Amino acid sequence: MTEAIPDSWKPVLEPALATPEARQLGGWLRAEEAAGKVIYPPRGCRLRALELTPLDSVKVVILGQDPYHGPGQAHGLCFSVPEGVRQPPSLVNICKELESDLGIHRPRHGNLESWARQGVLLLNNTLTVEAAQAGSHAGRGWDAITDALVAAVAERDLPSVFILWGSHAQGKAKRISALGPATRHCIIASPHPSPLSAHRGFFGSKPFSRANAFLEEHGRGAIDWSL
Repeated sequence: MTEAIPDSWKPVLEPALATPEARQLGGWLRAEEAAGKVIYPPRGCRLRALELTPLDSVKVVILGQDPYHGPGQAHGLCFSVPEGVRQPPSLVNICKELESDLGIHRPRHGNLESWARQGVLLLNNTLTVEAAQAGSHAGRGWDAITDALVAAVAERDLPSVFILWGSHAQGKAKRISALGPATRHCIIASPHPSPLSAHRGFFGSKPFSRANAFLEEHGRGAIDWSL
């Protein structure tokens, strides 16, 4: 990894990045780039979620699978795209559920940075992907690193919300529950917002209002989900 680690996350990431698995991942990524493969998001924004959301400010974790694999889409925040980039189908469905849940009109853009700045950690399970090859970097070593990030949030005394969309994200649910009393955190799990699965329970799951209700109940303050 050549990314600068944000200060608040250094105690978490530095030990994880010192493992043989992480070093192997770093070497593999460098070799892939040297071979001319295009990797998203570009260097400099692979830890963007950690930059915008310091550990001590995390209220909500939204866990995605891997970055978008189209040109100009991925910028280091799960499900988010820069302003001016068309919303991918999963994000369109997230905005539909946001409107249904809280009455917030669907935005014209898909940049979720305002959520991140309020304490919503927008973390993918795998932090890189090859262009046009969804899931291509899964199983390469990112899991141990993102496990450490999720564990750091779950181990705190502060009650937090974990929004797990899809089976990959839900794989971390047991780890979250094992790191503290079951009542400390709120886990909201549903199918992925992808058009392939959104109608199986994502729509109508009301993750935004449920997250805010929990945060307010525990004195942590609601998120302004408008964009």
